[in-house]
Amino acid sequence: MSTDVTRCPICGKPSDPKRRPFCSARCADVDLNRWLGGVYRVETEEPADDEGEK
Repeated sequence: MSTDVTRCPICGKPSDPKRRPFCSARCADVDLNRWLGGVYRVETEEPADDEGEK
């Protein structure tokens, strides 16, 4: 049996196997809100929509 405990990326508590990698539905929702709000971004070489063509 492994002693490596996966931690929730939001709060650091041990993750719940049913909600992995999160510990709760709340932390999963916090992460989703960050993605939808633009906090997390995937960097690209392409210009943003408002910087280029109209």
